[in-house]
Amino acid sequence: LPKLPKRLPKYLTVQQMAELLAAPLKVLATQGREKKLGRPMSAVAAHRDVAILETIYSCGLRISELAGLRVVDMDRSEQLVRVRGKGKKERQVPIGETALRAIESYWARLPFRPAGESPVFLSETRKRSPVNRNILARRLKSYLIMAGLDPAITPHKLRHSYATHLLDAGADLRSVQELLGHAHLETTQVYTHVTTERLKKA
Repeated sequence: LPKLPKRLPKYLTVQQMAELLAAPLKVLATQGREKKLGRPMSAVAAHRDVAILETIYSCGLRISELAGLRVVDMDRSEQLVRVRGKGKKERQVPIGETALRAIESYWARLPFRPAGESPVFLSETRKRSPVNRNILARRLKSYLIMAGLDPAITPHKLRHSYATHLLDAGADLRSVQELLGHAHLETTQVYTHVTTERLKKA
């Protein structure tokens, strides 16, 4: 049988990503003006979600990797994060200043400062359990709606956006493979089709 063409990964543009990163604080600001059923979002949760989105976009993490991130894995002076990926493989990835500031802003609103083996992102203000990936996916949907974006976009699409924007900015494919933690270069090569298609259109 003939080979089916590979589906190109969906991703957000740089502008769309900026709008999504601003969405949690917009939700927090508007919830007082708009009467909505359900539990209102706290300032801690809003700042945590900003930090989560910034970290995913800054490091290109999978949701499972983000949930497994511990304070001890972060080297703030070197701006590096140790990530446990698939098959218990570890890698080090750079984390940007914006993401680090967002994490500090979130931690400053907690009743205690996470340290050591504590998760970087907590499920609740007073509990030391890591953030739940299913809840995170649901919250992302509401942030996408607030930003006027497609609510069907999954957290993994943010990883696609990270890889695409790196390649657009001139990063080489081998480096992106290392940063994403892909075992094979073929997995990373799908992103080159995205950038090539965009060049053709331009």
